[in-house]
Amino acid sequence: RVGPTGKAFGLDMTDEMLTLARANQAKTGLSNVKFVKGHIEDIPLPDESVDVIISNCVINLSGDKQRVFAEAFRVLRPGGRLAVSDIVLRRALPAELNRITALWTGCISGALTESDCLAALAAAGFDSADVEPTQIFDRSALEGLVADLPEDEIPPGIDVQAAIEGLDGVIRSATIRAVKPRG
Repeated sequence: RVGPTGKAFGLDMTDEMLTLARANQAKTGLSNVKFVKGHIEDIPLPDESVDVIISNCVINLSGDKQRVFAEAFRVLRPGGRLAVSDIVLRRALPAELNRITALWTGCISGALTESDCLAALAAAGFDSADVEPTQIFDRSALEGLVADLPEDEIPPGIDVQAAIEGLDGVIRSATIRAVKPRG
């Protein structure tokens, strides 16, 4: 997609994923792709060195989301675009649900609210920030998530049906877009 003169960078913090990415690169024969080891809170690329940043469900796993957006802003050229897919909440989850490990590994706990996401992008310096839901987890989807949870994962005292009712429409997959201003 970057064309013969463009370059794509892949970033991961694990040797295993970098090995897999390089193996896939070898299968495709692409030479304008470079994989680097690092963290999204400290991207090992120079200032203003990329035009577009894409990501799929990674930001919610970071413990410092403001730093993630600041790093994205730093490495983007003026006019550069951020376009990521992630989980975004309509409102914060109840604290007792954040104790469920599967909600962390499922990228739900740790997700930003839409308003916090937009505020973090603005604080980093981005313009034209937008959060567009692509999938809204309704009652049926939430019941499916709960059905997949091991029973011992649900903390005692949680009324599962009340939690499902209260979260209907709160959890969303979304596309997050923003632009680094020119000059």
